[in-house]
Amino acid sequence: MVFRKLPGVSASGMGLRLSQKFVFLLFLSGLVTLCFGALFFLPDSVRLKRIFLSKTETQPVTVGSGLSRKPPVSHEATEERLAGGKAQEDLTLSRSKTESASERATSPDHGANSDTFSYKKFKRCLLKHPLGRDNGKPSDPKTNERREKVKEMMKFAWDNYKRYAWGKNELRPLTRNGHIGNMFGGLRGASVIDSLDTLYIMGLMEEYNDAKEWVQTSLDLNSNGEASLFEVNIRYVGGLLSAYYLTGEELFKNKAVELGEKLLPIEKPHGLYPNFLSPVSGNWVQHHVSIGGLGDSFYEYLIKSYLMSDKTDDDAKKMYYSALEAIEANLVQKSPGGLTYMAEWRGGILDHKMGHLACFSGGMIGIGADDGAPEKRQHYLDLAAEITHTCHESYARSATKLGPEAFRFDGGAEATATRLSDRYYILRPEVIESYMYMWRLTHDPKYREWGWEAVEALEEHCRVESGFSGIRDVYTMTVSHDNMQQSFFLSETLKYLYLLFSDDDLLPLEDWVFNTEAHPLPIIRKSCLQDEATQDKTVSE
Repeated sequence: MVFRKLPGVSASGMGLRLSQKFVFLLFLSGLVTLCFGALFFLPDSVRLKRIFLSKTETQPVTVGSGLSRKPPVSHEATEERLAGGKAQEDLTLSRSKTESASERATSPDHGANSDTFSYKKFKRCLLKHPLGRDNGKPSDPKTNERREKVKEMMKFAWDNYKRYAWGKNELRPLTRNGHIGNMFGGLRGASVIDSLDTLYIMGLMEEYNDAKEWVQTSLDLNSNGEASLFEVNIRYVGGLLSAYYLTGEELFKNKAVELGEKLLPIEKPHGLYPNFLSPVSGNWVQHHVSIGGLGDSFYEYLIKSYLMSDKTDDDAKKMYYSALEAIEANLVQKSPGGLTYMAEWRGGILDHKMGHLACFSGGMIGIGADDGAPEKRQHYLDLAAEITHTCHESYARSATKLGPEAFRFDGGAEATATRLSDRYYILRPEVIESYMYMWRLTHDPKYREWGWEAVEALEEHCRVESGFSGIRDVYTMTVSHDNMQQSFFLSETLKYLYLLFSDDDLLPLEDWVFNTEAHPLPIIRKSCLQDEATQDKTVSE
């Protein structure tokens, strides 16, 4: 049995050995903190249930579905993207015996999860209003016009999804029908759940209310199918939790808890490690290290776990900066043309390729810069800017001004795809994600300009009569569409663009951490919640 794991090498580049239990604890600590961790601050959350692998012990099985942001796929395989294939990421949604209410009530960690939590108390512990002043409307007319354009794109994408694919997971805009696929098992409505918070923060309230009504009347969580744990977690659990924390609607909380009961393992997995390990021997296998698909979310979740804990999770902090040192020592490279990029590591040999997925790392390194060692903080911010610049170059050097799935730095290539199989673009958000973070951190106007370039390219090449579609080759102006409006386009790409053109007080980073699917989850200030509870108790007495 082979489990897909997070990449890792020591600073010297040697592979590491860890026990199965330690590795599991390490990985899921990040995954659970960002989505499931937020569940434990709900008033009636329950301990979550066991999930069973759908493969036998003699088969190679991976749990990378809990590790990767979104593994790369070819345009031919868009219909089955992330659903398994050789990665075998499927897990069966299965429930174990429910812990009784009395057991929960007397458990030692019930504390903040009990009825001492209330939504009103939580809102009082935020430093700023989630939607800011005037919903984050910028004072600059040009910037506001660009923001309104992104809002129009969201409404256009949503309206077509509702018209032609309502209740399905995603829209096929060319054939005007819905797509279900097998990535989510028997779950439906991925685009609905992924869109809830985006519609809400954009003020598209009629559309938001339609989505809320669908959740109330049509979201069926009683699925016995096989699904990607990772994708269900970041999209469904993350989407429902963010909708709850933004709106206070109990419906979303209840659905998130119900789904969470079906997902959370009892086992809880483990900085620059190979993507695969044997849980039997504890040895790393297929020594492939990547900051892109298969391993990226682990690093992201370390720094975000620290931030979401109100900077109290020292273990996550130490692990993140230790991993970042190893990444710099082993993976960060400079091209002959002066571009900084993240190479991949295969059994001690560098592969001078960077995936679109790895472009999130500019934002990740950026948001972690201020909490690094004082002498390293500016260095980290500079590194984040250099990586984001390289990812922009991958867009700027294509005919369509959209970036390929992967680009290389060898054989004379500089930030360009050299293989036909890497030339596609499926509405991915990672480059725009880093633009948004770097704008928030530096207010350098180039990031907004780069974001607008992406808007213009999306409008020219990906907008079709009935929605938005990915394209098969970014290097030709005669585009061929892949007939898929990804749910993450609604959740991530358009949300990050909207935030890029909004004031910083719309979902301020002091209060919110975005999960892999760009669903905002609150920074949990336990001391504030406890103080609020103590004050309430004193008043009542």
